[in-house]
Amino acid sequence: MNFDVIVIGGGPGGYVAAIRAAQLGLTTACVDGFLRGNKYSLGGTCLNVGCIPSKALLQSSENYAELTHSFIEHGISCDNPKIDIKQMQKRKDDIISKNASGISFLFKKNKITELHGWASFVTRDGNQWSIEVDDNGQKQKLLATHIIIATGSIPRELSQIAVDNKNVLDNAGALALTDTPKELCIIGAGVIGLEMGSVWKRLGSNVTILEVMDKFLPSADEQISKELHKNLIKQGLIIKNGVKIGDIIDKDGITVHYDEAGQQHELKCDKLMVAIGRVPNTNGLNASAVGLKIDERGFVIVDSECKTNLENVWAIGDCVRGPMLAHKASDEGVIVAERISGQHPHFDFNTIPWVIYTNPEVAWVGQTEKQLQDAGISFKKGVANFMSNGRALGLGNSVGFVKILADETTDRILGVHMVGPFVSELISEAVVAMEFKASSEDLARIIHAHPSLSEVTHEAALACDNRQLHG
Repeated sequence: MNFDVIVIGGGPGGYVAAIRAAQLGLTTACVDGFLRGNKYSLGGTCLNVGCIPSKALLQSSENYAELTHSFIEHGISCDNPKIDIKQMQKRKDDIISKNASGISFLFKKNKITELHGWASFVTRDGNQWSIEVDDNGQKQKLLATHIIIATGSIPRELSQIAVDNKNVLDNAGALALTDTPKELCIIGAGVIGLEMGSVWKRLGSNVTILEVMDKFLPSADEQISKELHKNLIKQGLIIKNGVKIGDIIDKDGITVHYDEAGQQHELKCDKLMVAIGRVPNTNGLNASAVGLKIDERGFVIVDSECKTNLENVWAIGDCVRGPMLAHKASDEGVIVAERISGQHPHFDFNTIPWVIYTNPEVAWVGQTEKQLQDAGISFKKGVANFMSNGRALGLGNSVGFVKILADETTDRILGVHMVGPFVSELISEAVVAMEFKASSEDLARIIHAHPSLSEVTHEAALACDNRQLHG
């Protein structure tokens, strides 16, 4: 089989790259080996055991928390509310299946050849690359002029104990629990750990999160991190930073030994989740056979255009430099497909939004206060709270604020940081503003609907010049 483009990986980077390549008239195949249970399922980690299922469970758990704690304020009550975890999981699985089927439909619509198994390099054959696809021992050879590597990432392993997804869980295991553990310990206070901790805390677990880093969520703006930390603690999560993990024993439950400030502790739990980050999934590419350069951490080495050291071989998403974010991978997929077709699209790492779907949500784009200070950039800031916003009060969720950082001289927006209700949606306005090199004055002069949560962004822009109206 001969193609213009073969995409290796069907996650949010790979399947989008395949669709865009096909739209541009290139004969395209996508090879994906992700197994959900014993069946192949397009969409990669994000759809199958990551972004999408976690949001489904977050919503279910938030609904339960609202029913048991918040609805009484609205005059709504019910007797003996119950949790059916198996039904929650069924709903989550149905969402995954619907989306995976949707990707297959899009492949058919765009005349993309969908193949399953693990793809690896064989050789260079003239001006084409030879790829082998191994589907449980059944092998076939493919040829293509261009290869896009989109193999994603896998969970980083903990040296003290192996994940079995029975008692010791990774993200897939934590998303598949059918009963609420009484005691849940999570190692790692990153996005995955915080989101999964939030889910199971709402559903009745006692959750303790152990984090080796001294600071909580150091990648976010410090003011944002402190606000989120304060609210998660109020919700009952126990978060310990600056710990050193010692022995972990899986016998009659799990016992985690750890050091905190020089003091030895042990924590007994029913389930342990390991959420210490992710590593690139590149071991099976047979890179050495063709001289594909991979760095010491396992990342495929690419330039600013996602080109590897090999002619017509590209790489995108979690298996290359940059943040491991689904939307970053998707955009890189589009851009590579367009570059293959001769176009010259633009990509700016400075305007990639970050989101954490806890409650309150966290979102940001651009630089933090510390980054600006370290760079010696003079800036001004405007902060506006949700507590005085009518829409937030009506929602019953008025925690948090929006902060805008703008250049002291030019007023150009350099960073926007949010914590509060639905900021995962509000951040897009900030991304658009920064892409168009907007000033805080530009945002301040835009009419925002009333009553809406976006008015808090408007107020923060006004506050950059000390003319906030409602605070």
